[in-house]
Amino acid sequence: MKKIMLLNGPNLNRLGKREPEVYGQTTLDELEKSMERVAGTQGYDLLTLQSNIEGEIIDFLHRAEDEGVSGVILNPGAYTHYSYGIRDAIASISVPVIEVHISNIHKREQFRHQSVTAPETIGQIVGLGLYGYELALLALVNQLKGAEKK
Repeated sequence: MKKIMLLNGPNLNRLGKREPEVYGQTTLDELEKSMERVAGTQGYDLLTLQSNIEGEIIDFLHRAEDEGVSGVILNPGAYTHYSYGIRDAIASISVPVIEVHISNIHKREQFRHQSVTAPETIGQIVGLGLYGYELALLALVNQLKGAEKK
């Protein structure tokens, strides 16, 4: 079966505990299980990964291409705003990446308004809560189906 990688960055392992007024009360494990079900309905297995370490996120992105992953849903967390290493890792792979943020980064602190990673992705979804992950998966599947037709 085809695979999609769901890759979450720093502090997302704290979902359900960290600032529930911003990020909600759903845990990362609950989110991953929900996303596995959605991926299954679309004919994909979901590889779920999370790291608080920039280099591991870069390695996971490289791994996506090396292991034949069809696409990546990435929430780079705070690395969004300053990790040129993650940006370059996205640029270095042929696998399409969609960036997701639970909160609307454009309505938060000024330093969160800029994403250095987004220009290397096929799209960005922000501010729709955990539903943004599902939308990213559906958008990614749509992109992949379009690429298969070409």
